[in-house]
Amino acid sequence: MHILSLVVSAMAFGRCSLLSWSDCGVDFRAPASTDISVTCGTMSIDLAIVFCPAIYCGYNESLLILNGMLDDPACRGTLDDGVSPAVLRFSFPINEAKACGSVFRTFSASGTGIFGDFSSVQRVNISGVVVSSDTGTGTVTYRSDLKYFFSCAYPLEYLMDNTQMTVAASSISVQDKNGSFISTLSVELFNDISFAAPMVFPKTGIELRTPIYTQVKAIDLSTHLHVFLHRCYATVSPQSQNSTIHDLFVPCSLGKNTIIHQNGVGHRARFSFPAFRFLEQQDRKTSTYFIHCLIRLCESATCVLLLQCKNPVKRSAVEQTELMTVSSPAIIIRAEGVLAAEVQTGTSEHFYILRRKVAVVTGGIALIIVVVTAIAGIFYRTFKARTQA
Repeated sequence: MHILSLVVSAMAFGRCSLLSWSDCGVDFRAPASTDISVTCGTMSIDLAIVFCPAIYCGYNESLLILNGMLDDPACRGTLDDGVSPAVLRFSFPINEAKACGSVFRTFSASGTGIFGDFSSVQRVNISGVVVSSDTGTGTVTYRSDLKYFFSCAYPLEYLMDNTQMTVAASSISVQDKNGSFISTLSVELFNDISFAAPMVFPKTGIELRTPIYTQVKAIDLSTHLHVFLHRCYATVSPQSQNSTIHDLFVPCSLGKNTIIHQNGVGHRARFSFPAFRFLEQQDRKTSTYFIHCLIRLCESATCVLLLQCKNPVKRSAVEQTELMTVSSPAIIIRAEGVLAAEVQTGTSEHFYILRRKVAVVTGGIALIIVVVTAIAGIFYRTFKARTQA
């Protein structure tokens, strides 16, 4: 066994490993299930694998690959020999498109802890494996196949509400207490139904009844999760608390002027409404308010159930995730009464100036008529006197 170990370690050293068997000490041994530790963070999943057992089996740091993704350098580990024992580190974002082939699955389970009142709670499980790659071309090999499995399970509502998460793996520590998924959500306002040209509000505001096309978008979201608008409303305050509220729509009840263009079928939810103003701001030249939307994430099948407003039992069975609120930029509306008054004032001044001009012209014509009449009278009297003489 000792001779075999020396031969294997020499093979690893010959492949330019940054670490040799002589640096390992007591950690130069066969692999164990406890060699991998997993950190399920809010932005990424981080793995640390004790590396000396991999050297023992004849591998260097370039031959352990995340999910076997050989062609992607981002899926290879980085050796950290500044800690004892030395570890090979992997890190990838919680983003299905950039997770090096890790598997994202949503499942339901009985609620526990803060979800204890729910019979079924959805979670997203992210799992994968770091595997060894044997590049030998011979008939036989002396290397054992290495597989380090990992998984992290996030309550689905965590993706929206920065709350606690539960995880499962060989050895796990939770690094971040506060999530940052909310930073991937935004409310955008557009000019038309193409949702291409952002709406710009001048200081004087836009006209009443101007259509405002609203989009709630999530980025870096797993492909099988959709954005579902639970409720959207307007307030005069940037914060929704202690403010007058005007509902644009609530669950299964649409405002008479609100149109839903897309909801629960992708990473974007869209609706539109005509610009209005709050009566409490009627004495101002502009009315300013904000749109707030309560959002949840759901899988396609769950979103379909949420949209089935005719079956409240089904809706209550799936509405077990927390809601997250996102808000729009300020919406500025010009009050028509103020504009009308300004136009009316301008019109009055115009007619006043016009009347003055007419009066001047009329007076001038009258004066000319008087002068002409006087001159005609003088010529007439002179002509009559000469005729009589």
